[in-house]
Amino acid sequence: MRTTRRTDIWAAIHRERATLADELAALTRAQWAATSLCGQWSVEEVLAHLTAAASIGRMRWIRSMIGARFDADLHNQRRMREHRGADPAETLARFRAVVASTTAPSGHTPAWLGEVVVHGTDIRRPLGLTGAPALESTTEVARFFAARDFTVSGRSATAGLRLEATDGPFATGSGPAVRGTTLALVMAMAGRTGYCAELTGPGVATLRERTAT
Repeated sequence: MRTTRRTDIWAAIHRERATLADELAALTRAQWAATSLCGQWSVEEVLAHLTAAASIGRMRWIRSMIGARFDADLHNQRRMREHRGADPAETLARFRAVVASTTAPSGHTPAWLGEVVVHGTDIRRPLGLTGAPALESTTEVARFFAARDFTVSGRSATAGLRLEATDGPFATGSGPAVRGTTLALVMAMAGRTGYCAELTGPGVATLRERTAT
């Protein structure tokens, strides 16, 4: 069952990557240079980061982190630059080349599904693109984020709160409620506080405060 489950999640990762790549094929140079929701990175830089995440296995990730003195931001910046192309077309081609990759820094497969769900949305939202990750993908990521502090501090952010998706089966926790789409809950747990405006319930203020720090 564990092997089958992991296989299913990898299949979802591959579908989400392929869908994102197809959606970005018609971007203008100005759109590629637009600021994403991921810090100060541009759309092109976020895509290069996704390529890096799909290209670095455990040992290389460890070596890179040691070389960055365990500064995750420096590690990410170096690897993003390594996988960015000479122009947006090359950056997109490099991403397409890893769409079917199963390389990852660890075996936490839902976390790597989270990478493409969150960063894909980081790209789509500021550009006004209409695509969105599948509900099955966002539900898997929501469950993972809420259960632990790993790639994001989801468990700490939602402790003592009741999260309820309005568009799917995701629900967890107890306490003041936070309700909204599964994607909005995922993005809020990932620290995109702007998505708190799409959530309702008495627990929203707490979640916003925790994710803003």
